[in-house]
Amino acid sequence: MSAGAQLENANPVIFQRSGERLLTATDEDEDVHDPIDDREIFDILFVNDSESTVGIEFTPTIPHCSMATLIGLSIKIDVSITPGTHASEDAVNKQLADKERVAAALENSSLLEVVNQCLTTRSA
Repeated sequence: MSAGAQLENANPVIFQRSGERLLTATDEDEDVHDPIDDREIFDILFVNDSESTVGIEFTPTIPHCSMATLIGLSIKIDVSITPGTHASEDAVNKQLADKERVAAALENSSLLEVVNQCLTTRSA
């Protein structure tokens, strides 16, 4: 890094994974609500830095689960700006949350080209 270059995020918040999750009897009981916590998120997220992607894996209840596709399609991911980090935070978050506005924005060929460049896998 050159002497005049600044880090984009000089003070990142770093979370450390603290071992495997222990299963309890209630974890496998379908009648007991099992809330998602921070540790469970670390268990299902997969970051691929070389391709600039984040993936999520889920485990179907049985190997031949007929609902696997429906479950995958029902996983909802919300993307938003960290509170207090952008001058137009509310406007950007509103657009990111409105899938019709996102689709409309991508009808702009110049914007679509830039997005496609961001999504293209970098060559080594």
